[in-house]
Amino acid sequence: MATEIDELIEQLKTTSVSPGNTTNLLCEISATKDPKLFDKHELAECFLGLTKCEDTNVRKEAAKCIAEITKSEIQRKKFTTRDIISAFLECLRQVPTPEGSMELPIQICRALGNICYLNDEARDLILELEGDAVLLRLLDISSIEDVANAAQFIKVRGGLLSNYLLGGEGLAKRAMELGVMKKLQAIIDTGAANVEQHEDLLLNTLPLLSILTENVADLNFDSSLNIQLSRILAASTNPDLAEMCLELLHYQAESDEVKLLLAKDGLCETIYNLLEKYKTLASTSEARALMKLACELIVLILTGDESMHYLYTTPLLKNMVDWLDSSDIDLLTTGVLALGNFARTDSHCIYFVEQQTMNKLLEVLAKNNGVKDDVRLQHALLSALRNLVIPKPNKNAVIQAGLVQTILPMLEIHQPPVVFKLLGTLRMTVDGQEKLALELLKNKTLIVQLVHWSKSSDYAGVTGESLRLMAWLIKHAYLSKIAYALPRKGDAPAEQIADRIPLTQDYDRSSLSEFLANEGTVEAMVSMLTAQHLVMQNEALIALCILAVVYLSQAASEAAQAQRLQDELIKCEVGKKLAELISKSSDSMTKEIVENLQNCVNLLKSSEQLLAHLEQHNINELLKSIPILTEYCTL
Repeated sequence: MATEIDELIEQLKTTSVSPGNTTNLLCEISATKDPKLFDKHELAECFLGLTKCEDTNVRKEAAKCIAEITKSEIQRKKFTTRDIISAFLECLRQVPTPEGSMELPIQICRALGNICYLNDEARDLILELEGDAVLLRLLDISSIEDVANAAQFIKVRGGLLSNYLLGGEGLAKRAMELGVMKKLQAIIDTGAANVEQHEDLLLNTLPLLSILTENVADLNFDSSLNIQLSRILAASTNPDLAEMCLELLHYQAESDEVKLLLAKDGLCETIYNLLEKYKTLASTSEARALMKLACELIVLILTGDESMHYLYTTPLLKNMVDWLDSSDIDLLTTGVLALGNFARTDSHCIYFVEQQTMNKLLEVLAKNNGVKDDVRLQHALLSALRNLVIPKPNKNAVIQAGLVQTILPMLEIHQPPVVFKLLGTLRMTVDGQEKLALELLKNKTLIVQLVHWSKSSDYAGVTGESLRLMAWLIKHAYLSKIAYALPRKGDAPAEQIADRIPLTQDYDRSSLSEFLANEGTVEAMVSMLTAQHLVMQNEALIALCILAVVYLSQAASEAAQAQRLQDELIKCEVGKKLAELISKSSDSMTKEIVENLQNCVNLLKSSEQLLAHLEQHNINELLKSIPILTEYCTL
């Protein structure tokens, strides 16, 4: 075969140009299936002459040959010459031709498109020759007399422009300056008027929008274009076209304004209806990927506040609740994610509890709370339930419905995103729920796991939530019982706090004792003092205040527990941690944190051992250096 190619090339170079012979030779060359067979030949100069031949057929076949030959990377580089590209651009300037035939323009688009493929040098030459304006002018051709070749021209026009614009940000921005968006809008308007008839037109035009979106920062389409994309999606039965529309709308829906626009245009309901119609056909990986993309767009639109509030008043809300009964994992997960987004206001959350939607979510979770169940669904369920449990009126109802019993088995799951949501959900649930907090402090499995995660997780969110949940359990189980011991505004100086704490108070300390019996719990609270976030530092201080009030001021019957706590605090170097806290965070401390810090230090001082330990770390002097206290003194 190589020998035959060599002979054909030799004949082409040595035979004088005549329409019959030359055309036949070019046809044989372009029929070669392996373009790499041409790699050793220098053909650019020979073909340059043929592209300028007066005979249209010769020029057409020459362009067709170049299109085939330049499928090879080596020949792409060889044909990247100013003369050849200039000749092609000059020809495209004449399109549409007086006779209306599109055969020559089609082959030139193919040739120039292949030369441009992954070839910045060719793209730069086109830009230097101001050929980008020539290429973009091809988009203005809306009426093609050569009906037989119209579809092929539309295809190769799109391919040429795509290969050119893939050259990057500079070329895309230049195209924007030349009005490419207006041209594309006009084509899409035509296509949207009759999607079935203009399917090929849309399939070869929308990729240009995708390329521009990726290369032009913050490219926002006109509202009318977004609406047209939504309409095309609704009308099309072509999965490739649907995918293009969905991807473009995904890009645009990052804007809250577009989210609201699409919500009001009914896009979410359109997607819902399409998914209901085609869900049983999503048996291939491609169809499933398309289904997921559509589902994700519903959820994305619901992340906007205004769009979420608008859609709450539409049938979409019921549709998403209905999907909680779906056997399709993607529709089920989407329903849960959608409801989690709707549950961003107290009134919505209360409504979901009143309407038993919360119970349906718990039923789904009860069936999917194991190690082998779908992680994405678990994450979505915990996110939704976390939101539902935030409003105070909901807490008892959710607890009574069995939330805690349903999620505690999930402690065996060690996927960080799920663990993070699990701990956050538990923390929101115990807020103000003394009875539940007391029960959970006694849950050895939970506490041991929290201590483990607080030390060993590579996921910062899990570490933080583990520590915070332990602190919240202590606070909500015992703060109301020991509040009498914490000085409030107008009380006696904090220094006198230890003198006025009664030695006994009538409340059950067993939950806290069982919590402290787990190794590492005191260390966890002490380590939390130097957490990155002020809110966690404050929560650690409150937890330590409660431990100090409960145990460091007790009668002899609690002496053993008090001694163990003192030993643990000293072993964990609480003085060193307090010193670090003051040194690193004193400038940003709020009044509340400073008051809790003072309370904590003075409560610890009620123990002689701890008093000596704190003095070793110069805590009194460090307290005096806190700016907010210095300001009070100055005043």
